[in-house]
Amino acid sequence: MTMKTYEVIIIGGGPAGYTAAEAAGKAGLRVLLIEKQNLGGVCLNEGCIPTKTLLYSAKTFDNAKHASKYAVQVEGISVDLPKIIARKSKVVRKLVLGVKAKLTAHQVEIITGEAHIVDKNRVRCGDETYGCEHLILCTGSETFVPPIPGVDQVDYWTHREALNNKDVPQSLVIVGGGVIGMEFASFFNSLGVEVTVIEMLDEILGGMDRELSALLRADYAKRGIKFLLSTKVVQLAHNETTSTVFYENSEGSGTVTAEKLLLSVGRRPVTKGFGLEHLALECTERGAIKVDEHLQTSVPGVYVCGDLTGFSLLAHTAVREAEVAVHHILGKSDQMSYRAIPGVVYTNPEIAGVGETEESAAAKGLTVEVTKLPMAYSGRFVAENEGVNGVCKVLADEHGVIVGAHVLGNPASEIIALAGLAIEMKLTKEQWKTLVFPHPTVCEIFKEVL
Repeated sequence: MTMKTYEVIIIGGGPAGYTAAEAAGKAGLRVLLIEKQNLGGVCLNEGCIPTKTLLYSAKTFDNAKHASKYAVQVEGISVDLPKIIARKSKVVRKLVLGVKAKLTAHQVEIITGEAHIVDKNRVRCGDETYGCEHLILCTGSETFVPPIPGVDQVDYWTHREALNNKDVPQSLVIVGGGVIGMEFASFFNSLGVEVTVIEMLDEILGGMDRELSALLRADYAKRGIKFLLSTKVVQLAHNETTSTVFYENSEGSGTVTAEKLLLSVGRRPVTKGFGLEHLALECTERGAIKVDEHLQTSVPGVYVCGDLTGFSLLAHTAVREAEVAVHHILGKSDQMSYRAIPGVVYTNPEIAGVGETEESAAAKGLTVEVTKLPMAYSGRFVAENEGVNGVCKVLADEHGVIVGAHVLGNPASEIIALAGLAIEMKLTKEQWKTLVFPHPTVCEIFKEVL
């Protein structure tokens, strides 16, 4: 039997995979995409999109509870978690179908199954082997469950179980105060759940601006969330109705007992189960796959995009990496830049940042000028955030070139891209200030802070 061949085979149908497939198919290449579960990957099916759907319901609930601040009286407010979960599933189905329709429109062949690499030019799926000129690996990442004593005996949640839960627990302990942990802490706090967050580091949201992270934590502490920082979890235990977390910190030993336990200590790239070892790719010191500025590995014709690169476990990074990889295959001039990758935490309020933080700049020995303003300097922000404030911070180097920006306050996620654009284009503060910002908008805060 003749082996079916393609110009590009892509393993993994998440943001990197489906973006690469669409771009290659649109350019007229013969493309095969192999995905073992659902198109959209973790981001679309059990990550970015479903969590934001839940968080928007929580934010709507919060707005209703506090509507009187805006002279609006709302009676009989309640939340229906099963309906929230049902709506989440509907949103996911709609978007997955949209991804499939776009790929089909560009003649991308899609196979559901587990791919296994034979060599750089052959991939097996089921009983069939397929040939290719170029191979793009987009296998994504998976939840990391730490080897805490007792973890095998407790009934814990990861983000996956938390997204499908239809009962509001009375109490929840979250191990891990990173992005995933804080977004679920925000969601369940809005629903009235007693939440405790345990974090090994001395501040939540490691990697985000430390000052703004501390302000967000203080805000949520006022709303009832208990934080245990610089705290190590040493054991887990479970009985019929509750889970108990044993911990140690500078104050000694202690325990937290809650109805539900959520583990969210991080994610790691998927490197096993698809024959990666048959390629003998060069790796980084941290075990990720080493790639060049075109996302090509040490083996010509083999590309890696998304979480497997280890650069940034973010969907928007994966999308851009996929575009660069396909452009290289097509012979176009393009290369990946990580100078301005935005990071967003969709709590309420949101926190977002791009470029250097004060902490990362200090670690690199960079001299930066920091300017910051309360968000109340934006008229639109004041009009829409009664009794609430936030902070905007911009970092510039010794030449006045913008190298970082950070925002605490809604809608930080929507305006941070402006700062990312300025950083990527290496604008100075004076150059950015000459741009005309629409009035009244929250993004005007950038013009004020400059």
